Amino acid sequence: MTGLFIIAHAPLASALRDTAMHAFPEAAATLAIYDVPPGASAETYEAEAAARLAHLGAAQTLILTDVFGATPCNIAKRLAEQPGVRVVAGVNVPMLWRALNYRQKSLDDLVALALAGATQGVMQVAVSRPQNQALKPASHDPNDRHHQQ
Repeated sequence: MTGLFIIAHAPLASALRDTAMHAFPEAAATLAIYDVPPGASAETYEAEAAARLAHLGAAQTLILTDVFGATPCNIAKRLAEQPGVRVVAGVNVPMLWRALNYRQKSLDDLVALALAGATQGVMQVAVSRPQNQALKPASHDPNDRHHQQ
């Protein structure tokens, strides 16, 4: 089974893990996180992230990171020099849930599915009232003087 490792600016990695455990509590053993503290340099924190990756113990690991070019991504790119490790930047909840749902797939398939989940999960949401829907008049006692405002 492919391991998942989230490396992001603190506290995003922890928040994403909490969100993941809400929907996939059985995935706890296959998910690792590393919250990169403010002011971190890639060199300083790379060893800590590498230790967490090693502790995950997965033969193949997909690393999800937040922003391409930022410190968490730079750490992830260095870790991806190891065989069996791939990195995807721009993590969001649909990407994470898709990856968790298909973590038994091959690493290449998992990367494609995670990217599809991320892009398909981003959309504009309309807030307009459905057309041609008659409003029901509220039951109103004219003697009732209690109004919500």
